[in-house]
Amino acid sequence: MGTYKCCIFFTRRFALSDASTPGDVRMLFTRHAGGAPYMGIDELRRYLAASGEAHVDADTAERIIDRVLQERSRTPRFGKPSLTIDDFQYFLFSEDLNPPICHSKEVHHDMNAPLSHYFIYTGHNSYLTGNQLSSDCSDIPIIKALQIGVRVIELDMWPNSSKDDVDILHGRTLTAPVSLIKCLKSIKEYAFVASPYPVIITLEDHLTSDLQAKVAKMVLEVFGDTLYYPESKHHQEFPSPEALRGRVILSTKPPKEYLESKGGTMKDRDIEPQFSKGQNEEAVWGTEVPDIQDEMQAADKQHENDILYTQRDVEEDDEKKMCQHHPLEYKHLITIKAGKPKGAVVDALKGDPDKVRRLSLSEQELAKVAAHHGRNIVSFTHKNLLRIYPKGTRFNSSNYNPFLGWVHGAQMVAFNMQGYGRSLWLMHGFYKANGGCGYVKKPDFMMQTCPDGNVFDPKADLPVKKTLKVKVYMGEGWQSDFKQTYFDTYSPPDFYAKVGIAGVPSDSVMQKTKAVEDSWVPVWEEEFVFPLTVPEIALLRVEVHEYDVSEDDFGGQTALPVSELRPGIRTVPLFDHKGLKFKSVKLLMRFEFV
Repeated sequence: MGTYKCCIFFTRRFALSDASTPGDVRMLFTRHAGGAPYMGIDELRRYLAASGEAHVDADTAERIIDRVLQERSRTPRFGKPSLTIDDFQYFLFSEDLNPPICHSKEVHHDMNAPLSHYFIYTGHNSYLTGNQLSSDCSDIPIIKALQIGVRVIELDMWPNSSKDDVDILHGRTLTAPVSLIKCLKSIKEYAFVASPYPVIITLEDHLTSDLQAKVAKMVLEVFGDTLYYPESKHHQEFPSPEALRGRVILSTKPPKEYLESKGGTMKDRDIEPQFSKGQNEEAVWGTEVPDIQDEMQAADKQHENDILYTQRDVEEDDEKKMCQHHPLEYKHLITIKAGKPKGAVVDALKGDPDKVRRLSLSEQELAKVAAHHGRNIVSFTHKNLLRIYPKGTRFNSSNYNPFLGWVHGAQMVAFNMQGYGRSLWLMHGFYKANGGCGYVKKPDFMMQTCPDGNVFDPKADLPVKKTLKVKVYMGEGWQSDFKQTYFDTYSPPDFYAKVGIAGVPSDSVMQKTKAVEDSWVPVWEEEFVFPLTVPEIALLRVEVHEYDVSEDDFGGQTALPVSELRPGIRTVPLFDHKGLKFKSVKLLMRFEFV
């Protein structure tokens, strides 16, 4: 029994019994056990095969039964390994034995295509510990990013106070610096702990030529043979992730182009607009992910002669002292060259048939150019790399809807990994695909050019390609991970689940179950149907909240790649608002594709 205070002198008691077995689980058990009260090795093997498990043999089924019995401290009945219906539900509710996605730890995409064929897990201002204006700079956020599989680390390089060394900091803010050498050493140590595929360091370069030479020396000394740099001046095609396995590569503007960009007019610079009313109202976790169609429409309403800014680099008086003679070593180390378009962004999207490069756009720029030139963006990303970064007014390190970049083929959708919120949950969920290696191969249709020259149109009205049915049975684990009075002082929690899709606008939707009152083990048994036009990049979103008259409490979340969902009844572990997995909280759900 659970006891809760009521008023001052009274208490209320609530039964804490386990929830009953869902009807679908009972039906499955009865069917595969042939009506018997026990499920043996052959019966479990047949169930696993019917659930889509390939190459399940008797030994595998026996190992599963042995583990379930061991974890439940039970001995085999009559010396023969078998499961009761309670054992069977325990197996279904085990994340290790019954995870929600395929190949959860295996790389299974073709990794031999050029880098431009992949979405790449990308960080923004990777050295910041908090907000964009006054937080400390450190190598700790870089380490954490690499540990979760992030493959692109961004460093802003500035001269230190004595102008004889290089610091990493967010320029013209109150952020406290960290040394470049410390960041490089941490990248070397942690680069491949989560993934063997290449780490790309994007450099924002605000250095004089002598300090650039110092950077070149540091990079070579720290990374040694791990550093990859091209023998030829320009790539006609980027290398593949497999070819760059275990390597570190640099991306920035070549020194000459960087110097030339310093001579531009104010129209060439990344000048972010000031806050408009309501622009900064994003809550810690409560604000919904903005619809990408709304963002493009809002951008389209801006005056056509608005500034089309293309790079974040802003001048500093002492940068004018930079000389024309830059060290060959520094320029030679740049594998992915970033350039600045001469004129309008749409002109830069035409690309160069003789060389590939990286282009950076703010989220606002992308929305603006995508309003009328979406297919130009997609075409550009067939060979070139496109990096999208948060607008400058996100001082609190919030993020935007990543699908704004992904539906247009942008490989590097850069996020503030030190923040949190629904947009970042989608980012983490997207890169659970392909074994969590940080590289997700684009769908073939995003890389194809039709005979008439057309490419994928992100705005096209597409037919439904696949329908996903999701049933939410029940949840458990909150009582283990939370204090008894965390959700409600006077009674057990009233949980409800939200289930939906993030993807192209026509696929994106959220629905919710009823709230189950006064239960730590809520049973919903509700089904939702999601027609999908682009299932290849869609994410299944799941959130649990606790109903409250004043303000609902957060009870967990996850996002899963639809393309990797395992059909059948599966365990879905939940994560906290910072993206850390709860120890015990999980849902029992069923996935079915029609």
